[in-house]
Amino acid sequence: MKPGDPEAIEQMFDDVAPRYDQLNDVLSFGLHRHWKRHLIRWLRPVPGETWLDLCCGTGDLALQLARYVRPSGRVIGLDMAFAPLQLARLRQQREPWLQVEWFQGDALDTGLDDSCVDGALMAYGLRNLKDPAAGLKELRRLVRAGGRAGILDFNRLQPTDPLGQFQRFYLRRLVVPIAAINGLADHYAYLEESLQRFPDGAMQEQMAVRAGFVEARHRTLMAGQMGILLLEG
Repeated sequence: MKPGDPEAIEQMFDDVAPRYDQLNDVLSFGLHRHWKRHLIRWLRPVPGETWLDLCCGTGDLALQLARYVRPSGRVIGLDMAFAPLQLARLRQQREPWLQVEWFQGDALDTGLDDSCVDGALMAYGLRNLKDPAAGLKELRRLVRAGGRAGILDFNRLQPTDPLGQFQRFYLRRLVVPIAAINGLADHYAYLEESLQRFPDGAMQEQMAVRAGFVEARHRTLMAGQMGILLLEG
């Protein structure tokens, strides 16, 4: 699968949706939930605010956000793939008091109004966009002046670096074989290829500033394996 191909990415997430959350738990040893909590705490959502979860997938982060901004706040969850959104809607039915609106759409051209949210986040989505720089520009357009945004994803490491070698080992010897048991080997083999074109932390900071964010700070988690880009509008 060619990284950044919108149709292929949409099909991939439609295919993996039924097992996506369970595989995330297994492949990250449950740590992805810890990383997402870190992201939300750093962004400091408060009751009454409006937030956007871009590339929301099955709604894990959007529903967490909704718990922070309730009772008067709301969250918008947007994803290009239909199947994950269906699962997100089903999950919300178990907590109907959480105010989340779900939309199927393009992260590069959401159709939402300028400055329509107090904050926004994206988990494991920027790397999959056809044009990550354009994705950051769209994110900046949507976040009001003074608002916050955050992006969680794998951190791109040099393949000759010991940490980079561990990352490659993890992807090839753990992620892909476990995905293969579930009939999804090709879908998860894509991870390593997608990282090869993904900007590193310093470049992400530069791209964000060029997109119009006032401040951009990239932090790493899990001994540099994961990265969080924190942004201020």
